[in-house]
Amino acid sequence: MSASSHHAESPEGHGHTHGIVDPEITTTRRGIWAISWSFAALMVTALLQVVVVILSDSVALLADTIHNFGDAATAIPLYIAFAFARLPPNDRFPFGYGRVEDLAGAAVVLIILFSAIVAGYEAVDRLLHPRPVEYLGAVAAASVIGFLGNEAVAVFRIRVGKEIGSAALVADGYHARVDGLTSLAVLLGALGVWAGYPLADPIVGLGITVAILNIVRQSAAAVFTRMLDGVEPGVLEEIRHAATHVPGVQGVRAARARWIGHRLHAEVTLMVAPDLSVAQGRHIAFQVDQSLRAHISYLGHATVALDPAGTTSGSAHPVP
Repeated sequence: MSASSHHAESPEGHGHTHGIVDPEITTTRRGIWAISWSFAALMVTALLQVVVVILSDSVALLADTIHNFGDAATAIPLYIAFAFARLPPNDRFPFGYGRVEDLAGAAVVLIILFSAIVAGYEAVDRLLHPRPVEYLGAVAAASVIGFLGNEAVAVFRIRVGKEIGSAALVADGYHARVDGLTSLAVLLGALGVWAGYPLADPIVGLGITVAILNIVRQSAAAVFTRMLDGVEPGVLEEIRHAATHVPGVQGVRAARARWIGHRLHAEVTLMVAPDLSVAQGRHIAFQVDQSLRAHISYLGHATVALDPAGTTSGSAHPVP
């Protein structure tokens, strides 16, 4: 027996199968709202830093400014992805458009990589052709502004990401937090120049480039894991744990899951007593679905299949 649902049908038969769109509308609106405001905050931060870069000629601050512009630009593909996620499923795309978020993630990685290349080039050029750094006080102030702007965006994205179950937004929030720390590194470069070490500025610029490349590596691993239908460690164990808490479930024969956008789609095959009636099987499937949703807030579509205990794995029968 099996049951496939977004909001599972109740054992009485009066289900509430609202489809895959309803929770997506709520979460994507919140996601778009968070992306829009964080984009504005990072743009203001970067533009304030641009003024100081022009005045001071600090390559460390330039590297941080380029990175902040890159971070702001990453909001564009994410905004497009969340906008696509609001479209309803259709015959051509029966699972909706959540996969656009994976493509947006790849675009984000490329944008961050480009910012690392530009920042690294400028830092190396400054090492080979040193130039004095002016307005050290303004450089220090701009680095603090960069830190505060990124930290504000980090807190905002993490909070909203957790509210809507978006791993992408949460990860982007922690990314912004790391960016804030790299902004503080500019302050170290300014202090080094003030202390009489002019090469401190481009050296800090190179250090920021290395930090950006590390973010590229981590982001690429997360994005391509999702694109290859990989899930984070512990997800399948959480699914098995939720299913086995339902009375009547004797064990988990198989469990699979994949991300489609920021919603997790799960399939689970359970072992039950072979003498269950159809009504009893429907009741267990409904309870399992509810248990999965109680344990996994970002769950989208769930397929629950029931196998009589002692049979082979290919013997599941659909619930009418």
